[in-house]
Amino acid sequence: MSSDDVRDAGGQAAGEPGGAGGGEDGGTGGPSGGRTGGPAAVWDVVVVGAGPAGASAAHAAAAAGRQVLLLEKAELPRYKTCGGGIIGPSRDALPPGFVLPFKDRIHAVTFSLNGRLHRTRRSKGMLFGLVDRPEFDAGLVAAAEKAGATVRTGTAVARVEQHGASVPDRRTVAVVLADGEVVLARAVVGADGSASRIGAHVGVQMDQVDLGLEAEIPVPATVAADWKGRVLIDWGPLPGSYGWVFPKGDTLTVGVISAKGDGAGTKRYLEDFIARLGLAGFEPAVSSGHLTRCRKPDSPLSRGRVLVAGDAAGLLEPWTREGISFALRSGRLAGEWAVRIAEAQDAVDARRQALNYAFAVKAGLGVEMEVGRRMMTVFEARPGLLHAVLTGFRPAWRAFTRITRGSSSLGEMVRTHPLARRALHELDRRQARAAAGQE
Repeated sequence: MSSDDVRDAGGQAAGEPGGAGGGEDGGTGGPSGGRTGGPAAVWDVVVVGAGPAGASAAHAAAAAGRQVLLLEKAELPRYKTCGGGIIGPSRDALPPGFVLPFKDRIHAVTFSLNGRLHRTRRSKGMLFGLVDRPEFDAGLVAAAEKAGATVRTGTAVARVEQHGASVPDRRTVAVVLADGEVVLARAVVGADGSASRIGAHVGVQMDQVDLGLEAEIPVPATVAADWKGRVLIDWGPLPGSYGWVFPKGDTLTVGVISAKGDGAGTKRYLEDFIARLGLAGFEPAVSSGHLTRCRKPDSPLSRGRVLVAGDAAGLLEPWTREGISFALRSGRLAGEWAVRIAEAQDAVDARRQALNYAFAVKAGLGVEMEVGRRMMTVFEARPGLLHAVLTGFRPAWRAFTRITRGSSSLGEMVRTHPLARRALHELDRRQARAAAGQE
């Protein structure tokens, strides 16, 4: 995508991590050929869940000219526990012409180690942008609708069936709604979050589960001005934990994340973090929590004519727990391959297309996740070392900026930088020796 294709709401060119939105013109006809003929009984693609993964899948399938139904159990816009950081890979995966509704553009990052050893690194170019998720998600759904998808909100899905009385033939999947209505499709994409019903149908298994707690804190103009253009990342006191402050105009999004299992410790970290920042006297407008789940590397991504994407597939980066770019990228892939599955005339062809989808996900996102897992191992054991490298080693800071801007990735860094590759290989050797009882 060229930088001329995408601009944010303030006219910012997408050469900096930022712009994208809109979509292509299209109708919202009914199932199977409804644009040009009478409605039939079966949709080409049904997408369950209207977050970034689901909206991206619906947009991709609708832009290919297929009849697409996007189902969402909530009414839009709806709140989502999320920092709302839009890095380069997220920007590049957005629909053509999408206008990013930035609340701030980040040029500086302050790193701290559990409230100590603060160091601010600055960049002349924008590192990434910040959005409010309700507005961002609603914009993605609108883009899918403009591309031709039909959207139904307030519609909960109970289950999917690929065999039985509800399924008229082997080329059809039955999506059973909570009220008993049955919707038929040639292909289904599950993008219904980390507690996904569609993921359970596919058999997705999760490996790493973390608890994120977040507060949206309105602040006076003087406090907001202090944070404009700058975020804080604090490496926390619990293994694998960190906190963040993301400024969004007159509101600060303040949150922490750590491994599930110590909810009291995570809550205490958030309270202490807010107090250290001098924000304890301001009443949060929203306080929320959310579980993030990373998939096991060998976990399935499909079953029959059903694919999963985004959180429903457990696709996110294990170290930073960044999920928006994984949702957008996997959603777009799922929409494209769902079109091929919808066209498949038999189970063998459908299976082939589903395997191709899984290969595409694992070849890109899977590689990034594997490096993220190894980075998480380092971070859990030596957060102080990681802090020192990021704040005192210029090549590490340059790598951070390239990743946030989308000009590189964790996987590419390991492939192209001998020092990073040697460090991770040494980590692998130490882990192998420890597992064998040699350390």
